[in-house]
Amino acid sequence: MSRLFNYFFKGVVLLAPLAFTVYVCVRVFATIDGWLGIPIPGVGFVATVALITLFGFLASSFLTRQLLSMVEGVLERLPFVRLLYSSTKDLLNAFVGEKRRFDKPVLVAPFPGGEGRVLGFITQETLTTIGMSEHVAVYMPQSYNFAGQLMIFPATAVTILDAESADVMAFIVSGGVTVPPVRRDLRTPPGVSKRIAGAP
Repeated sequence: MSRLFNYFFKGVVLLAPLAFTVYVCVRVFATIDGWLGIPIPGVGFVATVALITLFGFLASSFLTRQLLSMVEGVLERLPFVRLLYSSTKDLLNAFVGEKRRFDKPVLVAPFPGGEGRVLGFITQETLTTIGMSEHVAVYMPQSYNFAGQLMIFPATAVTILDAESADVMAFIVSGGVTVPPVRRDLRTPPGVSKRIAGAP
């Protein structure tokens, strides 16, 4: 009986992530198909991806960029719309845009003299505009959540972790369950410590 339970739970561990992924994909396909009114499953999703890709291609041209700048100028003048548009745009740019922000994983010493360390991502390397030129902005995602916290630290309390950003993000979001990110050679911006925690 114990062996059967072990087999059952092993099957759950193997099948649950696959089933959840398939379920989410099917729901996304069905939702987009429903919006477009296309009876063939999956065609609406493919059409949406193609349309977004075409729009991205057109946005690369000079004339389209000028038109988009005009539209953005109008949106920036509307109080509530400006908040929604700018925050959504900045968030997407942080992940997939040309000005990615979550590409500098770091170790942070949150308590002076303490041994604990926190993983995060540098989003601003200088805060001179608010009178904190010796500090950096670090975003710390939460485990099993889409939320996080933005905290300000002295640059000397931050250590660059030269690892793949996606691996670090997965490690944080999973609560440390996934394989820890592999550290590569260190590359350190000015003012940030080269010493990894625990290293001589």
